[in-house]
Amino acid sequence: MSASYVMALDEGTSSARAILFDRTGNVVALAQREFRQIYPQPGWVEHDATEIWTTQLSVAREAMAQAGAQASDIAAIGITNQRETSVIWDRKTGQPLHHALVWQDRRTAGTCDALKARGLEPYVKTNTGLVIDAYFSGTKLAWVLDNVPGARDRAERGELAAGTIDTWLIWNLTGGRAHVTDASNASRTLLFNIRTGEWDDRLLAELNVPRAILPQVRDSSDVYGLTDPDLFGGPIPVASSVGDQQGALFGQSCFEPGMVKATYGTGGSLMMNAGDAPLPSNTGLLTTVAWRIGGKTEYALEGLLFTVGSVVQWLRDELQLIHHASETELSAARVPDTNGVYIVPAFTGLSAPWWDQYARGTIVGITRGANRDHLIRAALESMAYQIRDVIGCMEKDAGISVADLKVDGGAAMNNFVLQFQADQLGVRVLRPKVVDTTARGAAFLAGLAVGFWRDKADLQTAFVLDREFQPSPDRAAADRLYAGWCRAVDRARDWAEHA
Repeated sequence: MSASYVMALDEGTSSARAILFDRTGNVVALAQREFRQIYPQPGWVEHDATEIWTTQLSVAREAMAQAGAQASDIAAIGITNQRETSVIWDRKTGQPLHHALVWQDRRTAGTCDALKARGLEPYVKTNTGLVIDAYFSGTKLAWVLDNVPGARDRAERGELAAGTIDTWLIWNLTGGRAHVTDASNASRTLLFNIRTGEWDDRLLAELNVPRAILPQVRDSSDVYGLTDPDLFGGPIPVASSVGDQQGALFGQSCFEPGMVKATYGTGGSLMMNAGDAPLPSNTGLLTTVAWRIGGKTEYALEGLLFTVGSVVQWLRDELQLIHHASETELSAARVPDTNGVYIVPAFTGLSAPWWDQYARGTIVGITRGANRDHLIRAALESMAYQIRDVIGCMEKDAGISVADLKVDGGAAMNNFVLQFQADQLGVRVLRPKVVDTTARGAAFLAGLAVGFWRDKADLQTAFVLDREFQPSPDRAAADRLYAGWCRAVDRARDWAEHA
């Protein structure tokens, strides 16, 4: 193959990125741009889907320009994305009917309560691997159909298309010729049966979502179509789609059952490769599709976290305590502890293992001596506490002890966070040289689809260690701090009024 690169489009919650990877899995060019966060009312979070597309296209072109690459230099494009955010659009015009409803959006919490009251929880857990929560896409799609005039009738007539953000990007990249998603993203909708590998008729009926609007479910590594030649000066195969956390698992070369990674992004995820059979959870974790390659599905066990890196965005944008995320490491190091302060960043409720739709963000332990640095340190420590919450659950479900933790994501560049994480868990924390593992996973899957890489064995050496963080031997101190966190979480729970 004469092409030199694979391009990953990494469409996250707060920004769109495009990254070119070479055959060694190293970054050659990277472009990134933030887009708007829209908050119509408390608990509601939206994105402008058109802005997402134009922003993603612009950074893709910028990354190619950085590398001096033409379309013919790109072997394939892979897509990874914020998973549960959903959008509905007109098939003819390509115009969205409404802003995309973001995974953080809580407007359908009442709908989820009604589904629980109908006794659907056991069926949902068994067949989707998920819990009934407003986080997932199904109730969001139903809300748009019910609240945009004429939308439901148009959906029934086949005039509308819907999907998660990967589906929206693929549609636009291919000029509307491909309406597809992959099994990993489909498994996050609350509408997909992970045992049969198909959309679930009962759940479609229960959530009142017409099958006609949903995309075809394909492998995670597959050529879905070619880009419109006008976009990049020539056609490029669009050859992978994978949810962001599953992409990170693949990008970290966690190909064997029991291998674990933690991603510190806007939200966060602790994910374990569970092999070729769904691993049920009894502790509040999710069973999900990791990826599907060559028609073979592999699964994962996930501890999902709504708010990780976004707590730093909150410090920057709302509290204006910092100008840049990089300031937080120095601020945290200026004080020996948080002076008893805990921040529980349940801005949109609590996810694993609590699944409390009505929890809200809480700051406890403030005294007159608490200052800016204590608040910043408490925000950073909240990331590590949340990972500890779910890693204990994962060890119970899987019946294993995690020996070390591979990490990635933007906040994984913060040395304070990773050292505190190692201290809390009592295990080594391993940071790779390439922390863009979400995007690299999408690139790897796309490259496999077109023969840029031959097989997984070609990718086994991709994990190159940047730094290892060794835990403190003082487990009693770590446990005392964690006990305070658990008390703080109790204060945050069931706070908002029920819809």
